[in-house]
Parts: sequence; structure tokens; C-alpha cells
Amino acid sequence: MFADRAQAGRMLAPEVVALNVRDPVVLALPRGGVPVAAEVARALRAPLDLLLVRKIGAPWHRELAVAAVAEGPEPEVVVDRETADMMGATEAYVQREAQDERREIARRRSAYLHGRAPLPVEGRTVVVVDDGIATGTTVRAALQALRRRKPARIVLAIPVAAPDTVAMLRGEVDDLVCLAQPREFHAVGVHYADFHQVADDEVTDILDDVETRAAATPAATPSPPPHERV
Repeated sequence: MFADRAQAGRMLAPEVVALNVRDPVVLALPRGGVPVAAEVARALRAPLDLLLVRKIGAPWHRELAVAAVAEGPEPEVVVDRETADMMGATEAYVQREAQDERREIARRRSAYLHGRAPLPVEGRTVVVVDDGIATGTTVRAALQALRRRKPARIVLAIPVAAPDTVAMLRGEVDDLVCLAQPREFHAVGVHYADFHQVADDEVTDILDDVETRAAATPAATPSPPPHERV
């Protein structure tokens, strides 16, 4: 049980630092991943940006993800085919919903980052952070879109996730850090005492604070050689 997302980030940060990431940029999955990622970015003395991805819910059960769309030069749509078929989500439905979610992604980048373009990641180590992962559909879409931007290394860092999801995502990244993989995984929020919905203003304030601190802080010195993390 984590007290809140900030505490989870402070616990996660040393595990990421120990990987000896070089020339890092931290990308948060908003909105819940932003408070966690901020603590990791501060520990790495790295810039913080967003990796915007939107879930596409089932026609009659919007909370159940049948696909996800992530921002990028060519926005990536990843479909959970088994779930989509089971819930009657046709290809036409997914593509129609994807158009709406692309517009929401553009709105969020404008709102959260005042229209700032995504930070360049080509040739850099990218640390992707969320507050937890259940099925992994949205995260997988984000990671596949991120690969197209040609980072040198991708690290996925999360406080808690379902074990089968961790196994599925391991092949999408170069390193994976997960603090807890409960056998009985029901929902991410169960593992937090405070799991309030992160508001747009909170996201903006955190991003501005990290950017201000980074501008006033010297770059970090690389840590000792890496050792494997699970």
C-alpha cells in the first residue's frame, strides 16, 4: 500500500537511478502517472514530458479498454482483439473513436504544456512512468508509438502492476522496474491510500515545478554500472 502517488514515486526513483540511465528524459502517462514521474525526474535531474495515450472503451462498457491510441508522428492504435471481439467493437467503431481521442490528445498537450512540442527522445534513454498498470492496453500503445521516435533505450517504471501484464510488457521495453506484482490484482487504486483523480491544474502545476527546478539544478553525475532490475 502506497500513501499516495508522490510517495510511490519516491520509492520508485532509487530503483530507476540504479539503472545508470544516461541522457534521460522522463515521460509520464497522464494524468495519474504525473505525480509519480515527477519524483523520478527530480531524482534523475531529468526533463519531464508527457506520453499522451487515450483508452478506447467498449461500446457498452466505456471503462473496459478494447483499444488505445497514442500520440506520435503517426498516432499508434493498438487493439486488444480478443476483448474487442467479445464486446462487439468493430474496426469501424475503433477507428471512429480513435479520431475523437486524437483530438483529445491534442487538447491535453495544449492545456498541460501550453502547446509545447514533445521533447526530442531520439538517441536518449526514455523512462516511461505510470501510477500502475492493470491490463496494459494503453501502455502498450504508448510504448509502440514511442519506439517510432527512435529512443536509444526505453525503461518502464511503475509502482504496481498485474503479474501477467508485466510479463506481456517486458518484450516492449529494454528495462522494466515494478515495485509490486500482487497475485490477486483487482485495480490500481486498491494499492493507494490516496488515489484521488488528478486534475488538469495539478498536472500543469507539477510540470511547471519540475521544469523550474530543472533549470536551476546542475545535470546529474552518472551512477555506477547498472545491475538488473525486475
